[in-house]
Amino acid sequence: MTLDRSPHPDADSAPFFAGLDRRVVVVQVCDSCARPRFGRLDGCPYCGALGWHDREFPGTGTVYSFVRVHRALTAEMADEVPYVVGTITLDLPDGPGTGTGTGPRMLGRVEPEAAVAIGVAVRPAFVAHPTWTELRFEVVE
Repeated sequence: MTLDRSPHPDADSAPFFAGLDRRVVVVQVCDSCARPRFGRLDGCPYCGALGWHDREFPGTGTVYSFVRVHRALTAEMADEVPYVVGTITLDLPDGPGTGTGTGPRMLGRVEPEAAVAIGVAVRPAFVAHPTWTELRFEVVE
């Protein structure tokens, strides 16, 4: 049995996954307070407003936190351990430290696993699969 890791986008997540297919990171931004948010929500968790628009983010950022996985979840993943899943604080489109503060945080695999540490800079790595594109992050060395 093969592990199906492909996402199943719905109306809310489709713009994000369509962006990954184009090799860009699409994030919602509140029309009222201009704060970016991820995951996708109908209303702003900061100011409560309902209006929003999509914006392309560079996908660069820093590692906020991470976990190094040493045990495979399935036999099909045995050759992938160890690997790292990190919480990444994205840079804003105009660069780090501009606008309304830091960008949103998102989870993703970070490579190479031995180079991952809190605070290191990362850039996006778009991994093509047969039916979808995965967002991973690479440590900027």
